[in-house]
Amino acid sequence: MARTLLLVVLFIALLLEVALTGGSFFAPVFTLAQFGVKYGPETTFLTYVMGWLLGFVSLATLVAFIQVQRRRPGFATWCYLLGFWWIGIGVGIYYAFGKPDNLLLDSVKGLLIVILTWRCQASRLMARRY
Repeated sequence: MARTLLLVVLFIALLLEVALTGGSFFAPVFTLAQFGVKYGPETTFLTYVMGWLLGFVSLATLVAFIQVQRRRPGFATWCYLLGFWWIGIGVGIYYAFGKPDNLLLDSVKGLLIVILTWRCQASRLMARRY
């Protein structure tokens, strides 16, 4: 059950990250507006760098999804990395900019991934003992 929920959360996270990545490259005005930033000559570079960063996170999410789906032993490393990354992003944006929507979206998503990964590992250990 925990593995299935982890796959669902990772899939939703992957869809969100890919959408934001595509938006950074193909609709930068719209994407920056979602973050409250006006598009202009000063923010063109920011959009480009943000797109590549989001692309990297999308790739890491895809790797984690595939690792969980194929039941690879190293799945937990990827999931914990992503989970703590999103918890940090959500808390950091809330603390620095006071945006509770990021706190809910990113930190809850990260917390779910960490908890579900922990549950998957616990169930694997229980299965090995017996």
